[in-house]
Amino acid sequence: MDYNFVEFAKHIGPFAAIDAVILVVVLVVMLLFFIYKRNVKVLCLLLLGCVLEIAVQTLAAYYPDQHILEVAKYIMHYVVIFDVVCACVVYQNDFKNIFQKVSSQRQFDVHTSDDELREATTEILTACQDMSKQDVGAIIIIDSVGDIHENILDTGTRLGATLSAPLLESIFNTKAPLHDGAVIVRGNKIVAAGCFLTLTQRNVNKEMGTRHRAAIGVTEETDVLSIVVSEETGIISVVKHGEIKRYMTMDKLKDEIEEAYGISPTAIAMREANNHKKKKRRSGRFY
Repeated sequence: MDYNFVEFAKHIGPFAAIDAVILVVVLVVMLLFFIYKRNVKVLCLLLLGCVLEIAVQTLAAYYPDQHILEVAKYIMHYVVIFDVVCACVVYQNDFKNIFQKVSSQRQFDVHTSDDELREATTEILTACQDMSKQDVGAIIIIDSVGDIHENILDTGTRLGATLSAPLLESIFNTKAPLHDGAVIVRGNKIVAAGCFLTLTQRNVNKEMGTRHRAAIGVTEETDVLSIVVSEETGIISVVKHGEIKRYMTMDKLKDEIEEAYGISPTAIAMREANNHKKKKRRSGRFY
């Protein structure tokens, strides 16, 4: 028997087409969730499913006497249940940390002076240069805004020590117990060492190992700067917002660290401009 698909397509109503589109979109989003379940963007897509559920119900309410969007309504009910269950299971640690941040103040000094940050920058540069020459692997996370979750810090050892090049080099010494993990730096303090990070799910260059994958992964979820020293080649790389820059010179690395600390010439100029505007506003209130 021959089927006339053209005639069949002509009898497909607009709501049937919408039903089909919604079904395909839901299947794609669910597939993306299982592939990139740690990506916050996928969670946003799932939340969008809840909004779509409301839209479908609202649209169907205008045609109470017709059977329209039956498939969409049926699917979207289960999508909402899927959203709630997945959010509770997959993002339980994230929700835990959100509540912790709301209920307690951050446990680090946000008033570190520019001079202390410049000194910390010098110490990091010295350590990276020494480790690069000796092919010592390292991963240093500069967390200027306290974005690193407490559960990540708990995977390592809390230090709270003043940052110095000798201390960094001793931590990443291959005979040291903490050398495999990451060092978390806030201001001029080493908050924790030996921390384990979530690896990126993206395909990366085969030359890059676990440290590079961890450095990329943590910057995909937080606003931090990752510095990686390759154990095999001694190449220094930096990662920010999931983008990696390799073959860093000391001058380029200094610029990246100063930018992360907010003490680069551009950052200082913007800060001074903002302070000047605030002073003008305050002085204007008295007139």
